Amino acid sequence: MAPPTNSQIKPGRTLLVLLAIILAMGATIALQKAFVPKFGLDLAGGTTVTLSPVLLDGKPPPSESIDQAVNIIRARVNGNGIADAQVARANDNIVIQIPGVGQQEALGLVSTTAELRMRQVLAVAASTNQPVQMPTTAPTPTGSGAPSATPGSSTGSTSSPSATATPAGRALSSALTAPTPTPTGSADGKNAKGGKKDAANADAKASPAPTAEPSAPVDNDPLAGQDTSGIDPALLTQFRDIDCTAKNRGQGLPDDPNKQIVACSDDGSARYILDKAAVQGTEISGAQSGTDSTTGEWIVNITFKSKGATQFADITRRITTLPAPRNQLANVLDGLVIVAPTIEEAIPGGSARISGNFTQVTATALADQLKYGALPLKFKQSQVTSVSSTLGQDQLRGGLISGGIGLLVVVIYLLLYYRGLGLIGVASLGVATVVTYSTVVLLSHNAGFRLSLPHIIGLVVSIGITADSFIVYFERIRDEIKEGHRTLRSAVEVAWQRARRTILVADAVMFIAAIVLYALAVGDVAGFAFAMGLTTVIDIVVVFLFTKPLMSLAARMRFFSKGHKLSGLDAERMGRTRPAEQTLQEA
Repeated sequence: MAPPTNSQIKPGRTLLVLLAIILAMGATIALQKAFVPKFGLDLAGGTTVTLSPVLLDGKPPPSESIDQAVNIIRARVNGNGIADAQVARANDNIVIQIPGVGQQEALGLVSTTAELRMRQVLAVAASTNQPVQMPTTAPTPTGSGAPSATPGSSTGSTSSPSATATPAGRALSSALTAPTPTPTGSADGKNAKGGKKDAANADAKASPAPTAEPSAPVDNDPLAGQDTSGIDPALLTQFRDIDCTAKNRGQGLPDDPNKQIVACSDDGSARYILDKAAVQGTEISGAQSGTDSTTGEWIVNITFKSKGATQFADITRRITTLPAPRNQLANVLDGLVIVAPTIEEAIPGGSARISGNFTQVTATALADQLKYGALPLKFKQSQVTSVSSTLGQDQLRGGLISGGIGLLVVVIYLLLYYRGLGLIGVASLGVATVVTYSTVVLLSHNAGFRLSLPHIIGLVVSIGITADSFIVYFERIRDEIKEGHRTLRSAVEVAWQRARRTILVADAVMFIAAIVLYALAVGDVAGFAFAMGLTTVIDIVVVFLFTKPLMSLAARMRFFSKGHKLSGLDAERMGRTRPAEQTLQEA
């Protein structure tokens, strides 16, 4: 028996590639234990939030500002268009429907202004007035690597996003611990640039610097021992009086970027006097959540526009040599300090990262808020309600049954009309179904996709798209055979060359239509378009990686090559008068 040629091996390899893809998807689903997709608002319910604008002058809000807020909120709750969230304007109000989330999570996502400002710390103290230990000398950088203990919101830092041991422009964090801290060390003096420092700095690292010794307890003045020069006197009084342990600590209140402010940490453990904003959130060009490659903690990477990059480099360069706490740069979100790291060196390059006891959920939420911008108006929640599903499991079951009936009718037709060839078509539909379901599940648990009734309709309609593709191919094969000049093997290959162009053109037209509909529509219509575009891509994958290779293998089987009566390629079905085996013979 002659060894198999490359053309004989290729179909098997192609099928193995598809099998590997399916197994990889299945393994991912099993590891994530995500066997069922998440459902949309109509199938699983969610939360409805009505936002009303708050204006100090009592005048109606500008229509442009309402429209801008709608676009920002829609981007936050449905940024990629597949989460089935609904955002609509109702006169001057905004109505948001978010599937599968609770009221608090929904409120935190849609109502915050999300305006990040970076401000130099001028003074810091614990959240309430307590006797504190003040150092007699300022902390001096040493090579010990021990961070300075400073009141703050949480352990965190702002630094360049480099992943190396000595990242360029790294800003080392302060240890933000107990409300009544005692300085225990100093900020790490790593060479952030990864190169050689001058001799003076080298000597300073080699020789331990004297540690700060606390003096006797002073009175409960939070500003005792701190430099108050350059601070507005009114803020000093406000700083002494503010209680950051109270529930209402000013979250969501607009802070004037051109003025010094008093602010609390987001966890209520510390209070700050902050300078004018050095960098504003409008100068952020992008934000993305991720994990630190060395520590595994969740962080938010941010990139600045050209002006913001210059401002960030300038402020980090200016405060790096100042004594604590004025060498700290606070990241203020909606009037609360989320982290206030110590800056050791200037951070050029136009990018930085924020860390501070984030979870995946909180880091992703912050990144989304920063990425999609600040609301142009202040809003209040005039109504928040939990809504049940509008369709429920009965309607879902009915939709799936309808899709199953449609699939069964297609299968029966294929088997009656194409007989043996119909089995290849049925197998192609089965593979397309497995790939589609696996893709939907993976998107649901990794990209925020939520399956709603419009999606299901789009997926059911795609059955016809997939069936059309291999029907075109089968008819091309039969046309080649009817000419009477080709064997089945050659007919399969020549027919594929011709059918491939037709299949690609048809799918391209369908995909372009889906893209246009998805780009111009919102809500349910966009969901239908997404499902249609997704299944069009899957159709191409299945036809190229399964239907064609399987047909090439079938052409070598005697059942098809000799034109068996049940093969669908017999002489009678081909419309020929001579026996099929005279035309269909082994190559």
